[in-house]
Amino acid sequence: MFLYRLFVFSKWAKYIGFLSYILSLFSDHILFSHLTLFVLFVVVEIALNASVFFGSIAIICGMLVIKLRYGNSLPSVETHTSKVTYSLPFEGAWAVVNGGFTQAYSHSWNIPVQRYAYDFVQLHEGRSYTGNERDVERYHCYGKAILSPADGVVMKVNNRSNDSLILGKGRYFNQSNHIAGNYVLVKHAEDQYSLMAHLKKDSILVQVGEKVVRGQQLAQCGNTGNSTEPHLHFHLQNGPHFYTSVGLPIRFSDLALQPCPQYSLMDERPVMPLSSMPEGFISRGYIVQNG
Repeated sequence: MFLYRLFVFSKWAKYIGFLSYILSLFSDHILFSHLTLFVLFVVVEIALNASVFFGSIAIICGMLVIKLRYGNSLPSVETHTSKVTYSLPFEGAWAVVNGGFTQAYSHSWNIPVQRYAYDFVQLHEGRSYTGNERDVERYHCYGKAILSPADGVVMKVNNRSNDSLILGKGRYFNQSNHIAGNYVLVKHAEDQYSLMAHLKKDSILVQVGEKVVRGQQLAQCGNTGNSTEPHLHFHLQNGPHFYTSVGLPIRFSDLALQPCPQYSLMDERPVMPLSSMPEGFISRGYIVQNG
């Protein structure tokens, strides 16, 4: 919590430095000269939130690479045919709280690798937690098993991140070296990789090079990386690199899907009508589970 308080102080202190610099142009008062040094707190801010800062730069650079490589010909529901059938990467019923297969409901349409990504939580009576919202242990999905969505080989593992601090109202303090936090990347086919992100530290049960099968536990749900609360981030991508790969639409097999009761308590955004949902696809506002 000390580091977070230092981070918040730095966010305000840098503005004191900028303002003092401007005032020093009109006054020789020594106070303004000294306060100008506060602008150096921008370095502290970046250092304490380095993964977000450098991750944002990497996303922008990756988008340029993808634009040069693919132009406007990115995979879509209409053009992409999967070589693999996928199951949901968890047991039981979870709610989709971010993501869809169209631009209107997409997790992050303008970030190619996350265009068809999904965020999942568990809801009870429209709430993802009970009690203290800053305590990760009070979230229903925290520590729940995360499974391999299909047979494959583990390509990458990150297990160096502590849980992000939950500050409420969508605010958090990232304590990770990567925006995805702890994650497992599994290769299922030559151009199909699944990413399970924001995993609990020291819960990962597999290692690079290990063969895994559909339904095998890989780790536990956590709150690492860019995460406002415990949840699972899941997406498919066409290559092993997070920033320069392209997201792929996912059609799930043997899927049970139903509207989420009291979903508006969690999210006030509109939900896609069930009649518009092609078989095997999912979108935010629905409860999903393997059939």
